[in-house]
Amino acid sequence: MALSVTTKDSTALSDAELAAMADLCVERAPYFDIGFLSKQREEWVLVTQAREGEKLRGYAFCTLERIGGTPSLLVGLLCVERNAKSDATLKAILHDQFRRALLAFPDEDVLLGSRLMNPDGLRAYQGLEDVVPRVGYKPTGEDRAWGRRLAKRFGSEKSIDDKTFVMSVESQPVGGLDFVSAKGVLDSESTQLFDGLDADGGQRLVVFGWAMAESLASGKLPR
Repeated sequence: MALSVTTKDSTALSDAELAAMADLCVERAPYFDIGFLSKQREEWVLVTQAREGEKLRGYAFCTLERIGGTPSLLVGLLCVERNAKSDATLKAILHDQFRRALLAFPDEDVLLGSRLMNPDGLRAYQGLEDVVPRVGYKPTGEDRAWGRRLAKRFGSEKSIDDKTFVMSVESQPVGGLDFVSAKGVLDSESTQLFDGLDADGGQRLVVFGWAMAESLASGKLPR
C-alpha cells in the first residue's frame, strides 16, 4: 500500500493524533511521549504525517522561516517507524516539506537544519550541497556561526560545541531525527562524525546543508 503524506498547522493536531505519534517510540529511546509532543505542537509551525492506510508510519515537526534573511527549513523533530519501509517514509516526509519550501521560497536556495542522533540521519541530506559537518572538511567561521544560530533556534546556543557541532542537552527527551535506515549507514566514513556521541544522554549532532533552487524545482529531493 502506498504512503500518503499530509502537512498541516501543528496547532490543529488532535490529542488522538498525538497519542498515535507517541506510540511510534513509546517503548524505546528517544521516548517521545505525548507530553513532550504536546510541547512540540506549540513550538513548531507545521507537522507532516505519513500513513500507510490508516496506520501512522512517521511524522515530523518543522517550520519554514528566514534566519538572518536566509530561507530555512528547520526540522525540530522527526520520528519514523523502524521497519523495511523506513527509508521510503523518510523520503516521503521530506519530499513534502521540500515542496512546501519551494512554495514559500520560490527561486531561492533553502537551508535544511536538524539534529541527528545517528549516521542514518544523514540520508535526509542526500542531494543537498555543502553539508556541514562532513568528514575531511574544516568548517569555516561562517559554518560555525550557523551551528550556533541553529542551536539557538533548537533551544540553547550555549549547548553546542561549534567545533564538533555536538549539542548537549541535559533535559529529556530531546528532539531530533529518530530514524534508522533499513539500508544501513549511507557512508561508513561519516560514522566518524558520531564517534562518542551519547544520543541516549541527550547529545545531538547539528547538521545543515543547502537545497539548491534548481533541485527544489525539480521535485526530486531528497534523492
